Amino acid sequence: MPIKKRDPDRAKLDRVVAEARRQKEDREKGYREQALKLYPWVCGRCAREFTLKNLHELTVHHRNHNHDDNPPDGSNWELLCLYCHDEEHARYLHASTYGETSPKERHSETGYKAFSGLDALLKKHQ
Repeated sequence: MPIKKRDPDRAKLDRVVAEARRQKEDREKGYREQALKLYPWVCGRCAREFTLKNLHELTVHHRNHNHDDNPPDGSNWELLCLYCHDEEHARYLHASTYGETSPKERHSETGYKAFSGLDALLKKHQ
């Protein structure tokens, strides 16, 4: 006996998607407004300045990439322009895809320590 496939309830799917989008916008509005009050309207990477006219191009980046981690002091936020924000997420995806580590970790893997022996030199000159 063949099994009949049911068509998905399009109206229900549309309601679920609309509600998810509303919740996302409400969540973003809350932390975005807080971040804009806490920080100057300047991109944290390229230092581009923003005014009310182009403020929509300034985004809130979550440093730990967890959009639900929104401490009231803003310690997980960084204001970035659209371009720098896209670049940051592209770097994050690239690193997770190809298993790359941060630049700090990469240098420690080479065994090279730029300031090794500096303390001995400083002691000599005291």
